[in-house]
Amino acid sequence: MIKTPICDLLGIEHPIVLGGMGGGYTQSAMVAAVSNAGGLGTLGCHGRGGDQIGKDAAAIRDATNQPFALNFLLFSTEEDSLAAALEARPAVMSYAWPSGDQDIKPYVRRAHDAGAKVTYMAGSVAEALRGTAAGADIIVAQGTEGGGHVSWMASLVLTPLVVDAVAPIPVLAAGGFADGRGLAAALALGADGVLLGTRFLASDESPIHDNFKRAIVDSDGHDTCLTEIPDLAAATVWPGAMSRSRRNRLIERWSGREWALRQHQGQALAGIMAARQSGDIEEAPLSYGQDAGLIHAIMPCGAIVRQIAEEAEQILAARLPELVQ
Repeated sequence: MIKTPICDLLGIEHPIVLGGMGGGYTQSAMVAAVSNAGGLGTLGCHGRGGDQIGKDAAAIRDATNQPFALNFLLFSTEEDSLAAALEARPAVMSYAWPSGDQDIKPYVRRAHDAGAKVTYMAGSVAEALRGTAAGADIIVAQGTEGGGHVSWMASLVLTPLVVDAVAPIPVLAAGGFADGRGLAAALALGADGVLLGTRFLASDESPIHDNFKRAIVDSDGHDTCLTEIPDLAAATVWPGAMSRSRRNRLIERWSGREWALRQHQGQALAGIMAARQSGDIEEAPLSYGQDAGLIHAIMPCGAIVRQIAEEAEQILAARLPELVQ
């Protein structure tokens, strides 16, 4: 069994974490399934009000007695939602994407006061140092290969840069990791575990439409792009981020015509919402990473955790030692 400092720090069996994807991309059953399998399940709280967060946390606890996390996007966090999350006393509060001048120390302090550990996502060394200065317990080094909102540097370079910069604080690698090979590689780069989003989107417990799950499985890994079009359609500005999404008809229609999208934002958003409901993979933004090319089946979350852990253990215990003479 692979055991890293993150396992002891978070009280989990495997150093595998579900990314805190907000906007309805995670749900309580998904979170509990990951935690029950020995990983750390994370509920994305973006778009959820305080009452809903309280209900979701209670549902997670009904389904598991293992640790779980609640995730917040700091640039858009509302007080009632944050207060409800802290009142639920999760094992971990997961923070990401503050605005440039936002003071994140109070958020970390309040989480610690509630008895929670803090993870902080960073797409650069400077952002990682910002998190450590605020008192975060774990830094998540997020590479640009991941789905949804990302920065610009690839995981292969970013991970060891962050590991060196924040040592001895443990690091989770994110962006482009989908199997045991990725976990083994992250450990070789100095990380203490991985955080995955896209792999868990293609799961039985994932709340996204089945057509969207199938699009991930059918992807060859070369069909995404970095774009602002989903955010422009939603009239949302993310601080310093682009969105990695499937290059579909929606993206192609507005690419190079962002000015027109701003003009017709309301109409475009209505079309996107309808497409999400119907499962239209060409007219709704599909946020997934380049690692979709490594995903070949829709599986239960628990099976995903166990498969990744077993594959990585086999690589580390059997294949790699044979290469050392």
